[in-house]
Amino acid sequence: MENMFSLKGKVAIVTGANTGLGQGICVAYAKMGAKVLGVARRSCDETAKIIKEFNGEFFEYIADLSDVACVDGVMQAAYDKYGTVDILVNNAGVIKRADALDVSVDDWDSVINVNQKTVFFLSQAFAKEIVRQKKKGKIINICSMLSYQGGIRVPAYCASKSAVIGLTRALCNEWASKNINVNGIAPGYMETNNTKQIREDQDRNDAILDRIPQGRWGTPKDIAGAAIFLASEASDYINGFTIAVDGGWLAR
Repeated sequence: MENMFSLKGKVAIVTGANTGLGQGICVAYAKMGAKVLGVARRSCDETAKIIKEFNGEFFEYIADLSDVACVDGVMQAAYDKYGTVDILVNNAGVIKRADALDVSVDDWDSVINVNQKTVFFLSQAFAKEIVRQKKKGKIINICSMLSYQGGIRVPAYCASKSAVIGLTRALCNEWASKNINVNGIAPGYMETNNTKQIREDQDRNDAILDRIPQGRWGTPKDIAGAAIFLASEASDYINGFTIAVDGGWLAR
């Protein structure tokens, strides 16, 4: 049974790999035997250092995911380094907080471009390679609690994450027959850079904790099991589904 969850010899592309959930997924995959290409706008030195400590394999590629022109470079980097691809994790995300009355066009576009547009076109490029090679592929989209709910002061983020959960279903309908599993993970409230501002707001922090049945914020390590499961053979007949890793938030 352990072999069902092994990622030994697999090549994974993980975006947003320098910190937070992306870093946690990179570390988890490397521990399970995968070769990981971490994509980020900034250096992934910390991620690389953690993985190096247990002799895992990791390579960084610096890219601006707000511009879909980066897609070809990401795919080429994977092939130049590892010669193939097996897993794609669309994790990178941008959040801009403002009252809906005050959101600018530039801020709206910056969120949508990273969280939605590049997610699709990177998935498309990945799928084309899987089909070309006639092999099996896994796409995992990192969604959000705001794929289900409206949130406060984050209309562009909410719109983009709602789109990602819909895109996960849509791509499943076209690509499951091509041996590509497309699924998602919806993290609950996690201790990451994106939530630093609301965790420092005592009233918001207390209100959030009061609603989480497990009574704590999640951590990048809490995502690891779901990310490994959806990348492994154990999930070969799971398609178009998004797993909530939320401490019970959606049950309330």
